[in-house]
Amino acid sequence: MENPVRTTFSSAVAESVQEYTQRGWTVAETANGICLITDESVSGIEVTGETAAFVRRFLRANDLTGPVIEFPGAERREIHLVTGVRKAARAIEALREAGITVYTDGAGIPLPPSKLSAGAACWGVAPHEARWMPPVVAIAAAVRAAAKGALPQASRIAS
Repeated sequence: MENPVRTTFSSAVAESVQEYTQRGWTVAETANGICLITDESVSGIEVTGETAAFVRRFLRANDLTGPVIEFPGAERREIHLVTGVRKAARAIEALREAGITVYTDGAGIPLPPSKLSAGAACWGVAPHEARWMPPVVAIAAAVRAAAKGALPQASRIAS
């Protein structure tokens, strides 16, 4: 049985919903808040722990940072919003082989101000703070560099 997506929103999340839909994102209300429905325009790459920290530094050093959602918990967990999944089958395959979670094809991603069991999702880098939404291949390059321990020179200096 198909589970219909609820598209009516409480007043508490209506402002965020409006902002997200103005960006062209498909969103739905959930019991916990707002959920981004991934599609060809926007998808998500979830990284955790030390890999997440490395990926964030790599992207910053290469001026590739886009919107990042942070989740509370004992281990660092963040989802980088990306574009270009339609043309990145090899990059997505490599990410999944590296144990990275890739949200595509209608998968849901909790958007701030969604509440989770450990606390609320929040923006590490808000969409209005990011100059763009990077392609998935940028995150794949950062994950590949993290696996090799090859932090860019500019990031080594800044750290």
